[in-house]
Amino acid sequence: MTLKLGIPKGSLQEATIRLFARAGFNIYVNPRSYFPAIDDPEIECMLIRAQEMARYVSDGVLDAGLTGRDWVVENALADTTRAPLACVSELVYAKQSFGTVRWVLAVPETSPVQTARDLEGATIATELVRVTEDYFRRQGVRVNVEFSWGATEVKPPVLADAIVEATETGSTLRANRLRIVDTLMESTTQIVANPTAWGDAWKRTKLENMAMLLRAALAAQGRVGLMLNVRRSDLDGVLGLLPALRRPTVSPLADGDWVALNTIVDEPTVRELVPKLKVARAEGIVEYPLNKIVE
Repeated sequence: MTLKLGIPKGSLQEATIRLFARAGFNIYVNPRSYFPAIDDPEIECMLIRAQEMARYVSDGVLDAGLTGRDWVVENALADTTRAPLACVSELVYAKQSFGTVRWVLAVPETSPVQTARDLEGATIATELVRVTEDYFRRQGVRVNVEFSWGATEVKPPVLADAIVEATETGSTLRANRLRIVDTLMESTTQIVANPTAWGDAWKRTKLENMAMLLRAALAAQGRVGLMLNVRRSDLDGVLGLLPALRRPTVSPLADGDWVALNTIVDEPTVRELVPKLKVARAEGIVEYPLNKIVE
């Protein structure tokens, strides 16, 4: 038995492949093929645009796939007769960062528009058409929502009065002299599964185990392990310096006057922490990288 898994092609592709590698799954992409190889014989991969992933998972072409919550909602609004997809896990990463993506309503900096209600009768350009239509419907504002094939941020004010666009940092919007009016939704990457596949015991277990490893790889991002030795008489002072997920592991050494400590810290803090540990008389300090943290 195999699990048919969709890998998002495009902006999320490289970030997804790197995440899978940290989780222990090596995916090999042939630029001439939409069927990457993976070093797990129980998984078959296919590259699918994130915008289309939910539809193919819903149709059963794929058992599961990784895509944004935004496109799951967009697909659900497109066809309300389909059974909802099962959300296996949320994975908080995006193409540029390990955070969320916001879909925002933006207008030119010089526009008098202050709220969505000021856009009555306006033309809105976006890729997220149905979510945008639903947003303005709930606002009670009539607008013309046009599908944008890309480069949406350059369309106001000539080709559209406003846009709804995804942003991680807002830098592209600012570069194009656009101002955010409102946030329609926040989106994270999700593993979604076809209800039939999710109901299969083998596929469900396979997906749950894969999701656990992916979450563990994300949890390890930006963290490192520290090992050090300290005299028992200095232990309280050193423990006071060490943050940890819970508490550092303290192990006795052959010399009863010494103990070994093992802990996990945020990588940016290490450069300030290690000198303090030396002052507190810790010795044998070793920093090591982490691939996964299973919580």
